[in-house]
Amino acid sequence: MKKVIITGAGGFIGGALAKHLLNKGVTVIGVDISHDKMECLTEYDNFSEIVATFDEYKCLHKLIRDRDIDVFYHFAWQGVFGIAFQNYEMQLDNAKYSSIAVDEAIKLNVKKFVFAGTMNEYEMENYICCDYFEPRYTYIYSAVKQVSEAIGKTLAYNRSIEYCAGRIAMAFGERNYSDMLPNVVMKNLLQGKPCNLITGEGTYDMIYIDDIVDAFKAIGEYGKNMKSYYVGHRRLRTFRDLITEIAYILNPKCELNFGAYPDVPSGINYDAIDLDALYRDTGFECKADFKESILKTASWLQKQLC
Repeated sequence: MKKVIITGAGGFIGGALAKHLLNKGVTVIGVDISHDKMECLTEYDNFSEIVATFDEYKCLHKLIRDRDIDVFYHFAWQGVFGIAFQNYEMQLDNAKYSSIAVDEAIKLNVKKFVFAGTMNEYEMENYICCDYFEPRYTYIYSAVKQVSEAIGKTLAYNRSIEYCAGRIAMAFGERNYSDMLPNVVMKNLLQGKPCNLITGEGTYDMIYIDDIVDAFKAIGEYGKNMKSYYVGHRRLRTFRDLITEIAYILNPKCELNFGAYPDVPSGINYDAIDLDALYRDTGFECKADFKESILKTASWLQKQLC
């Protein structure tokens, strides 16, 4: 890759990928809603910014003059955790903007479009043929992600542009300002607070930001057209194992109350997911040392608590 567009370039994952590619000498055109979100990237000579709201996405082919772009990465998304999952209007708007992004990539003659999906999409695929299931609000978010993929693939297929998606497992790392579970658990451990948790015997996965960046770089360079990849570990553990190890690393004396909350039924059938597909097609696999990545994330979180 020599030149890419990244929407959400000021965000957690988009920003990390942008910085990584800039350090590799790739020209990055970053798109986000304000200059402030991308200010840390402006020190690079090979970076240019496009300040645009979602409603202005239809103008991207006018705002961006380049026509020799290898990959269009779409990370920008409204409402990725918590109560925002319940906001179906916001989530449906995301599908519209994601579809517009594909259309703009086509107008810009981009070679490949890469969409940032979620592992929760596998729940929707698992349940789509079921007569009955108990939907969580998360399904609004994951359903819209899946619809965005379907529309994007259809537009791309019929307009001769390559399309890939990376469905990301639970992400953690520095500059993740959300209240996703890894952050909540680590903050409690750092503050010596008890952690009230589900029983946690089910399969779970957490992926560090450096591995996510490497995965999306690999998808952009080598991902096969029309494929959606699981972005996570090839060998998985239980929720209890992962949380127990995090506690051992950060605060072994902290109280872990497994079973304080009822287990939320997971509709993800990991046996039906090809966990090795990204490795086979691109050579990618997670390499981040778990202890080191937890310590780096915790150090960053500690500064946010001060």
